[in-house]
Amino acid sequence: MASAASLAPLALTMGEPAGIGGDIALKAWLRRAEGVPAFFLIDDPDRLRALAHRLGLTVPVAAITAAAEAPATFARALPVLPQPLAVPVEPGRPDPANAGAVRASIERAVGHVMAGEAAAVVTNPIHKGVMYQGGFTFPGHTEFLADLVGHRGREVMMLACTGLRVVPVTIHVALAEAVRSLTRDAIVAAGRVTAGALETDFAIARPRLAVAGLNPHAGEDGAMGREEIDIVAPAIADLRAAGIDAFGPLPPDTMFHAAARAGYDAALCMYHDQALIPIKTIGFDEGVNVTLGLPFVRTSPDHGTAFQIAGTGRASETSLMAALAMAATISANRAAHG
Repeated sequence: MASAASLAPLALTMGEPAGIGGDIALKAWLRRAEGVPAFFLIDDPDRLRALAHRLGLTVPVAAITAAAEAPATFARALPVLPQPLAVPVEPGRPDPANAGAVRASIERAVGHVMAGEAAAVVTNPIHKGVMYQGGFTFPGHTEFLADLVGHRGREVMMLACTGLRVVPVTIHVALAEAVRSLTRDAIVAAGRVTAGALETDFAIARPRLAVAGLNPHAGEDGAMGREEIDIVAPAIADLRAAGIDAFGPLPPDTMFHAAARAGYDAALCMYHDQALIPIKTIGFDEGVNVTLGLPFVRTSPDHGTAFQIAGTGRASETSLMAALAMAATISANRAAHG
C-alpha cells in the first residue's frame, strides 16, 4: 500500500482570506512534527507573513514556483504558491473584491491534482455570501468542484469524525425544497457512491449503510408521513438488490447514540441538518468534510470562516489537521486499490 509520505503533496486553498483559513494553516504547519502530511498553500505569501507576525507565530513562509518544490520545502518553511489578492486583507472584514482570488485558488488546486502534481485538494472555508457578491453562482464548494471536472450531479457530501460518518442525500437547499426533491433515485445514487467510497477510500470490505427516515419516528407506519413507505424503503430495497448492505429506515432521533453507531459504517441522511447536527455534536473539533463521487480526493475542515476570531490566535487547527490527514489516507487507499 502506498504510504501518505510517498504521495505528492496536498494542495490547500486559501479559503476566504478574511476568515481563519490562514490562521489554521500557519498553526497546522507548526505542528508538522505530529504527522501533518506535506502540503502547499495557494495564497498570498506577504499577507501570510503579516498574519504570522500578527499572531506571534514563528512560521517562515517560502514562495515556491511549482508544487514539486513543496515536499522539500515543507520541513523548513510553509510552501506557498503565490495567488495575488485584489485588495489588502483585514481579518474579520471580508471584501468581495477578493472573491476572484478565492475562486482562482480553488481552480488552481484542482488543476494541480488533476495533473498529478498534488495528491488531493484540501479546501479552507469560504463565505458563500461574500462569494455571491463577487459573482460566484454555485450553492457551495462541493457543487463548484464537481462542475470544474464535469461531474455535476454526481457529487456526494460526507462528513466524518472518529466513530461516525454521515451523508446527506439533499445538501444545500431549504428544508421545504429538500422534502420536495427527495426521491428514490437520489437515495439510491447517494447510497451507491457512499458504499463504493467506503470500500476504496476507507478500505472497508463490506460497508454497512444505516438509512434514516425523513419524518419523526421514521413516519411510524405512515402516521406521520408516507415518505418512508413510498420513497425511502423502496430505495433501500434497490440498494440491497445491488448487493449493498443497507438497512432502515431508522428513526433519526435514536440512530446516532454510541451503541447504534457501532452497527454501521455510514449513515445516509435525508437532509443537511439531519446529518450535520450529530457529526458536529460528536466531533466538533475533528470533523472533516469529504466530497465523494469526484475523480480526485477533496477534504475540508468541518467549520466556517469564523470571522469573529480571525486574526486573534483563538482558531483551532484541529479540524484542518484532521482534513489533511484524511486526504492523505484516502489518497493512499485509492492508490492501493488501483
